[in-house]
Amino acid sequence: MKAVIQRVSNARVIVGEQQIAQIDKGMLVLLGVKKEDTQQETELLAKKTANLRIFNDEDGKMNLSLLDTEGEALVVSQFTLYGNCKKGRRPSFIEAALPEKADLLYQYYVDCLRKEGISVQTGQFQAMMQVELINDGPVTIILDSDDF
Repeated sequence: MKAVIQRVSNARVIVGEQQIAQIDKGMLVLLGVKKEDTQQETELLAKKTANLRIFNDEDGKMNLSLLDTEGEALVVSQFTLYGNCKKGRRPSFIEAALPEKADLLYQYYVDCLRKEGISVQTGQFQAMMQVELINDGPVTIILDSDDF
């Protein structure tokens, strides 16, 4: 499971002409699910996300987590994080989980964040979305459950 995490001043998701989610200070999480992922990886990634210290303390050092700042999370499913471009010019998505499994683990990740005490908004699974954000810093971190 991979998460691209961006510290944001605000972010929102639009489907068609309708805004379906919006957050202020917090993090935008683009989440990719791999075929082999399980609930265990999902729980670890959610805990790491909630406790990731990427927000500035009073001295301007990245020392605070989403929990410390009472920030929000906007989680958007993104299978393209498992796009493999090693051969040719067209990405292969063979490593990405099938939609049924990906949706279950995506929803489970959101539930795990909420259990940690995070206020969470979500995109719409399998929808064509426009994601707008103001990256604060900019700060962008990539987490991969294979690394832990």
